[in-house]
Amino acid sequence: MNFNQLQIKKEIKKSLEELSFVNLTPIQEKVIPLLLNSTQDIIALAQTGTGKTAAFGVPIIEKVTLSKKNVQSIILSPTRELCLQITKDLKSYSKYIEKLKITAVYGGANINTQIKSLDTGTHIVVGTPGRVLDLIKRKKLFLSDIEFLVLDEADEMLNMGFKKDLNKILEKTPKKKQSLLFSATMPKEILAITKNHLEKGKIIEVAKRNEGAKNIEHHLYLVSIRDKYNVLRNVCNMYPSIYAIIFCRTRRETKNISDKLVKDGYNADFLNGDLSQNQRDNVMDRFRNKNISILVATDVAARGIDIDNLTHVVNYSLPDDPEIYIHRSGRTGRKDKKGISIIISHAGEKRKISKIEKISNKKFLKKDVPSFKDIYDTQLLNITSKILNTQINQNIEQYLPKIVQDLSHLKKEELISRFISFELSKFQFGFKGKEHKKSDYKKKISSSKKNLQYKLQMGKKDGITPKIIIKLLNQFSGKKNNQLGNIEIHKKHTIFESGDIKDKDMKKIIYNAEKNDVCIIKHSI
Repeated sequence: MNFNQLQIKKEIKKSLEELSFVNLTPIQEKVIPLLLNSTQDIIALAQTGTGKTAAFGVPIIEKVTLSKKNVQSIILSPTRELCLQITKDLKSYSKYIEKLKITAVYGGANINTQIKSLDTGTHIVVGTPGRVLDLIKRKKLFLSDIEFLVLDEADEMLNMGFKKDLNKILEKTPKKKQSLLFSATMPKEILAITKNHLEKGKIIEVAKRNEGAKNIEHHLYLVSIRDKYNVLRNVCNMYPSIYAIIFCRTRRETKNISDKLVKDGYNADFLNGDLSQNQRDNVMDRFRNKNISILVATDVAARGIDIDNLTHVVNYSLPDDPEIYIHRSGRTGRKDKKGISIIISHAGEKRKISKIEKISNKKFLKKDVPSFKDIYDTQLLNITSKILNTQINQNIEQYLPKIVQDLSHLKKEELISRFISFELSKFQFGFKGKEHKKSDYKKKISSSKKNLQYKLQMGKKDGITPKIIIKLLNQFSGKKNNQLGNIEIHKKHTIFESGDIKDKDMKKIIYNAEKNDVCIIKHSI
């Protein structure tokens, strides 16, 4: 189905045509006709980048009564960025509809300006829960007569702690209204909202629930924790045209990783909750304009980032909720383009990775860390390709005789070698001449799903080797040929896997080995 077949105003069709909207996306094809022809509540499950805003925006604009000056629709979103993006999209869809007024209300901006806009009358309000509730309490925003309620990115609003605010806002809306809930995931909290506030809501899914997008590759790098940043650099260097978001767990980590990347010569910056709104806007403007090619962010800070051309999503820290991984990965591979979602993790997160694979119905491709030679080969091809595709600057002709004279003593091969070496020297700055190497002290002796992982507070400085670990276990367990899994020996501690020895016996062994307080970290692998 295409947009010209929809029974909507010609003004909306004209705007959509200018935006190059031709065929409806799957979510649009299922939602728009239903909203145009019924008043049934809708619960729509769709990943980021599937065209959700047009799915609810076009019918809402179509059904607005321009002669009424009261708020007829309220659209709630988790972040300022998403609020502004939705507002921008709705205004572009309604470009040729005179007198239609859309107002965005959100935190971090002057509330008095927003109040003035509401006082003059508006038809559609797009807002964040906190600011919407504030305006309701000030008796500047009235929702008693709304006809449409939209909860966009509902799962993330709950993740960000807006549950109480949402309930208070929903209490101010009339029972007779059409409610639309859009969510990438369906946790228990969302089900509770649908049960309490969406009467017999029709569930619409454009893909199998929780399933990852089909045009995204999922790569997995399993490395030691101490090597994660070096691996990140190597991976980034394998993709000269990388345009990516790197997800970290904490605000401090985003800044730390971003600072390291900038220091190593990458066009990177970070986005987290510590930034002021002006700083956030500045970072996002540079990222959208590709002045920044790598954005390091937390999940909360990245909400509302709507960019279609991301080549990669990098999980530097895995989320606790597997469904958040699916949402992260859905930021690349949009609009039929290929994308790559990368996990840089360690052996201690194997169970978490397996759970993500199961829920997303995707098998991760285990990758070897790119070697220095791999990266050099890739960068060399990239440089030569850029040279071949570079348009000749006509202004250079006036300088050409002098350049030719200065370089005339060089043979063609030597000139090319010098030029390529010069270009590669810029790239080498990011590496500082170092290549990531796999740990010399990591040895796999055997593997078992029943293995448990232990930590011994003795390491390389204590002369620990795999043979000593085996001898230690044989000596204190009273058994021979104890089987081990992975052994990873660090400077001050050792992590190893074992499934042959009972847990209580292993504690005694470690205690006797350390001859000190028992310090043990154990979890199933």
